[in-house]
Amino acid sequence: MTPPDPMKGFRGVMSAVLILEALVVLLALLVVAKSDGGLATWQGWSVGIMALVLILACAFVGRPWGLYLAAGLQIVMLGGFFIDSALGIVAVVFALGWTWMLWARHDVLKRLTEGRLASQQPPPD
Repeated sequence: MTPPDPMKGFRGVMSAVLILEALVVLLALLVVAKSDGGLATWQGWSVGIMALVLILACAFVGRPWGLYLAAGLQIVMLGGFFIDSALGIVAVVFALGWTWMLWARHDVLKRLTEGRLASQQPPPD
């Protein structure tokens, strides 16, 4: 029996966070609708396109470059301050969450190479 792949769990979490982030970004449409001329402005289109890109990025999290795509989207999201300050604050919160997830991923990979994961230990007698 092969040991479980710990990175499979991270791919699922990363996809879930991207979907959650897309939902929160879509909620920003309510803020944009009340300000600066409504949803048909460049702000409304920007928010909608960003939410769509976040959802589509879920399909690529399992690829070798998918992690870089997700991290790059967080940098793009920080540009949300130019659209609306509330969107920028949301971007900062999610960027902090992604920073923690990337640190945790690095820690698991380090433990994996050192052989210190629980799935790598021999079963108790």
